[in-house]
Parts: sequence; C-alpha cells; structure tokens
Amino acid sequence: MKVYTRGPEVLVAACDEHLLGRTLREGEIRLHVSSFYQGERMTADEFIAQIRLATIGNFVGRETVQAAQRAGFVGEDGVLIIEGEPHAQMVVMAGG
Repeated sequence: MKVYTRGPEVLVAACDEHLLGRTLREGEIRLHVSSFYQGERMTADEFIAQIRLATIGNFVGRETVQAAQRAGFVGEDGVLIIEGEPHAQMVVMAGG
C-alpha cells in the first residue's frame, strides 16, 4: 500500500502483493499494477485504518478489495473483474 497526499486529498493505492508488476487484461481493459501501488506491507486492519483517512482509493486484488468491502468502502456493484482479479476505486465526496 502507498499513500499519496496533495493538498487536502489523500489517495491510498493498494494491491495484493503477488500482483505487483503484472499487467491484467480483459477485452479492451488493461491495468498495469505498477510501482504506483508499491509501498508498505499492511495487515487488513492497518489498511482499513489508512483508507478511513483517504479521500480517494484505488484497490486491486482479492484480499485488498475484500478488506475494503468488509469495511464498507466498496460495494459489490463497484467492483470490476480484470483477468479474474477484482479492481475497485472509491472517492469521498465533500458535502456542501
């Protein structure tokens, strides 16, 4: 998992470790699981603590996406399967 901060935005990019460096393909969709996701190894609880602080999330892999789902950050209908691996994103919209 890697955390990026720019102004008020906090992006958490996380993937299952075995997917790092792979390119997933499904029809016209291509997702390269690059160093963008590479950072600290985390337990599921540590990961959830980080995404609670995030305004944007980008998640790839069964373990990672399921942890985000269990914590209520990703719904079933928000998951895209690419070459058998789940991919999900989240955005926290500021109220106005």
